[in-house]
Amino acid sequence: MERINETTVREFVFLGFSSLAGLQLLLFVIFLLLYLFTLGTNAIIISTIVLDRSLHTPMYFFLSVLSCSETCYTFVIIPKMLVDLLARKKTISFLGCAIQMFTFLFLGCSHSLLLAAMGYDRYVAICNPLRYTVLMGHRVCVGLVAAACACGFTVAQIVTSLVFHLPFHSSNQLHHFFCDIFPVLKLASQQSRFSQIIIFMLCALILVIPLFLILVSYIHIISAILQFPSTLGRHKAFSTCASHLIVVIVHYGCASFIYLRPQSNYSSSQDVLISVSYTILTPLFNPMIYSLRNKEFKSALRRVAERTISLPQH
Repeated sequence: MERINETTVREFVFLGFSSLAGLQLLLFVIFLLLYLFTLGTNAIIISTIVLDRSLHTPMYFFLSVLSCSETCYTFVIIPKMLVDLLARKKTISFLGCAIQMFTFLFLGCSHSLLLAAMGYDRYVAICNPLRYTVLMGHRVCVGLVAAACACGFTVAQIVTSLVFHLPFHSSNQLHHFFCDIFPVLKLASQQSRFSQIIIFMLCALILVIPLFLILVSYIHIISAILQFPSTLGRHKAFSTCASHLIVVIVHYGCASFIYLRPQSNYSSSQDVLISVSYTILTPLFNPMIYSLRNKEFKSALRRVAERTISLPQH
């Protein structure tokens, strides 16, 4: 095991898939196909929302931002992971690790807050439909996205600074496939109790507060839906919220398991498995959950495809 005695660590070695040495080529092919499919579906969603005017609504505006965020989120982690699956030396520089952690946290925190904004959008649409266009105007939507990004940037900057201001003089063997908070913290030569508390509190705030807001929104939504006179109206209202609710459960479930537990319970093999689910599988399923099973979106996609095909004929 490589040791760097009393010298500053200049690079980290990823050991996330080291126990699966014989399967790394197979994993490369599977992850590459899943990544290309994710990029393709997100590109379809964004281009369809931009090109079809019937989708120029707050709900689809947030969905396009979420798809863009997920595309960037996967781009931060998966290409490097794919290269490492084929490489003998799976390293990342100290600065590169800090940049990867900051970008991943920025996009992940923004994602959590965007889900809360989407929950508010569903609340206004169902509980205040007559005031929907006023309460969810374009300026309000842009403001909510800007606020989510600003909060995500601030949290990512504080957490990354706290982690990488610690001394790293011992091992550089990182038992993960990207620079996540706790695997990197575990390698610090001196553990700062203050830094650990601040990091845990920030992770808790960025997960608990949006989740609480979403739960409050859905309590009001469910109570409003139950008062609808027709069964068809109730079913349609529930179906518009079901996709968002599924994504919320998966996102906050995985994130809470990773970031809201004591560091003493950290298990590298378990965390690698969970991390694969939220860095590869969740971005893969989210587009299908949100859009590709949505009748309104599929109609818009068909119109865009027909217009695109008919263009060369003119």
